[in-house]
Amino acid sequence: MTVEIRQLIRQMSVANPLWGAPRIHGELLKLGIDVGQTTVAKYMARGRRPPSQGWKTFLHNHADGIASMDLFVVPTISFRLLYGLLILHHDRRQILLLGVTAHPTAEWISRQLTEVCVPKT
Repeated sequence: MTVEIRQLIRQMSVANPLWGAPRIHGELLKLGIDVGQTTVAKYMARGRRPPSQGWKTFLHNHADGIASMDLFVVPTISFRLLYGLLILHHDRRQILLLGVTAHPTAEWISRQLTEVCVPKT
């Protein structure tokens, strides 16, 4: 392989950072340059950072708007089952709601969510 082809692969990967080796390989084939896809991957310019933000950065940037919810079962000493609903706000790690019922229904869960999410007027 010539130095010009290596430079072309590098130039194409720098100019089009979203293109991977398969796309650059296809474009080279259209130009009549017959080189393998693994060779293209070998000579592509390496990215210095990930293409998007990581999970930790996402949570840090959006924690004020994220809440999590868990519905869990608690067996009692008399072998009854109680169902708990926990809603946690991630910004301050604050418990917004801890509801317990013996008979959870969709209406009960939606009422709990409404109490937490809808502002009181």
